[in-house]
Amino acid sequence: MKRILAATALAVVAVSATACGGGDDGGSGGRTKLVFSYWGSDSRQKLTETAIAAFEKKNPTIDVEGDFSDFDSYYEKLATKTAAGDAPDVMSIEIRGLAEYAGRGALADTKGKVSTADLDQSVLKAGQLDGKQYAIPTGVNTWPMIVNKDLLEKEGQKMPDDKTWTWDDYIAASQKMTQKSGEQVWGTEYNENPAFLQVFAGQRGEPFYANGKVGLSEQTIKDWWALLQKIIATKAGPGAAKMLETGTKPDLSLLATNKSVYGSWWSNQLDALSKGSGQDLELLRMPKAPGASASGMFLQPAMYYTISSRTKHSEAAAKFIDFMVNDPEAGAIVLSDRGLPTNAKVLAAIKGKLSPADQKVAAFMDSIKGELSPIVIPPKGATEMEDILKRATDSVLFGKAKPDAAAKSFLSEANNALSQ
Repeated sequence: MKRILAATALAVVAVSATACGGGDDGGSGGRTKLVFSYWGSDSRQKLTETAIAAFEKKNPTIDVEGDFSDFDSYYEKLATKTAAGDAPDVMSIEIRGLAEYAGRGALADTKGKVSTADLDQSVLKAGQLDGKQYAIPTGVNTWPMIVNKDLLEKEGQKMPDDKTWTWDDYIAASQKMTQKSGEQVWGTEYNENPAFLQVFAGQRGEPFYANGKVGLSEQTIKDWWALLQKIIATKAGPGAAKMLETGTKPDLSLLATNKSVYGSWWSNQLDALSKGSGQDLELLRMPKAPGASASGMFLQPAMYYTISSRTKHSEAAAKFIDFMVNDPEAGAIVLSDRGLPTNAKVLAAIKGKLSPADQKVAAFMDSIKGELSPIVIPPKGATEMEDILKRATDSVLFGKAKPDAAAKSFLSEANNALSQ
């Protein structure tokens, strides 16, 4: 449904002749008003409002209105505003939405408008399509395994060697933790995010996307589900019903509530997970299949800043993005909330201000940078992938569908979404 709404809205943008922007000067003596849309938690909203205030102090003729939503409603809201010719001047989007929004003419080319000389050029390329710089990465992420070291050592267990551990090692270690705690603490929680499947498939040399379609084989999808089923069957982790309760929010996770020793989340979520648990959390490489030549782990922009193609204030919008990615003052406020800064100078300036958890992320990212796969921009329709994969995965884990049928159904539905 979200995909249909977004596609319909963006199609309206593509054919609309009305050049309406999300902001106007408000009729107040040459002042410029920008609307900046973004999603996230309450803590992100507070950080962002502080950053906006700092920008306005440096740019007294520009007012920035933060248009905040939770993630579940963000894209529907953005699509509706875009369809109405009232797109925010500066929009946050994910990598999954880049091809969608750029392909339908909703985004402006930022090349030459935002200074990018100090940004990581390999990451910057992940905002380019058809030779145009439609998006500026806010920061970078990866998808690691996270472990509660305090809980692990409390039960007399050692930290795994993440350079050599396998999926079987991970399940065995998790199973042992569940048993030792008398099922008061689970060995691991698991995550149905496509990033987890992407890592798993990457170890087999399969990309998640290839030539505008899903690049995964049915067998790899079924084997990933078998891994999740084994976690449940061995009681290394809880059943599907329990995992459904925790949702996809870090603050509700078993890791954050000290009910799990292991779990996989985005690296920039370590700080929130650590604060929730109040314990010592560490990042590890994801386990590997025996004989795998690649880790499957990959670098990805946490999100992007983009400028609406309909804005009347592209210069002011670019100035705001430039501040957010290039100014150490903004970096010191936002820190790693939108991923670790891709501007090396900003990262160096704020390193001492990062929380202990964020400093761990910085060190971890530096240690594995040579093992990460290049960034790949998903095709149009990828915004729906998480929902499609979750439905298929739940159907298998709840016993409502056989893996063979579910894999075929997933690929059919996913490729249909990508072909729209």
